[in-house]
Amino acid sequence: MNQTDITVVGNVVDTPRRNRLSNGSVTNFRMASTARRFDPEAKDFVDSSTLWIDVACWGELGGNVSRSVSKGDPVIVRGVIYTDSWESEAGRRSASKIKAVAVGLNLARGHADFHKQARTTPTIGAPAAEDEPDGSPDAGAEESFDDFSDRSTDYVGASAALYPATADDLVAERAPEPTLT
Repeated sequence: MNQTDITVVGNVVDTPRRNRLSNGSVTNFRMASTARRFDPEAKDFVDSSTLWIDVACWGELGGNVSRSVSKGDPVIVRGVIYTDSWESEAGRRSASKIKAVAVGLNLARGHADFHKQARTTPTIGAPAAEDEPDGSPDAGAEESFDDFSDRSTDYVGASAALYPATADDLVAERAPEPTLT
């Protein structure tokens, strides 16, 4: 199956919206990416065309996006571009969209504090966290990031090793050769 991977750098132009559906939950937002080019006559960079595109973030990514991204934020979105089609009063309509696999704040334009989400070990046969009403990624959306600090697995300020290391652990592994797909 062919798919078109895309990375878009731009700004969020509306507030991300979290929706629960029968097959999971999704967070949607719209973004704009304006090309810039150097104008030799003006001897300055000028705005060129703007790409306006909708972004869909499913599952845990969507929960994290709804907690972390706001209107006006500079973002980098990586995902698969596709065309969504539907019928309207005016006839058949379509729009390009991105199904995101990663969304990040553009740190070339500012700084951020990252808070790693605590992971739990799923029980075999148990429903996924996003399928459970009380265990959904946005069930505690009112919580601030500070509320997660007691569950953090970060290693801070202790003198002992977090995990004991042996000489075998310190041997560098060679990265696998990239494959063309």
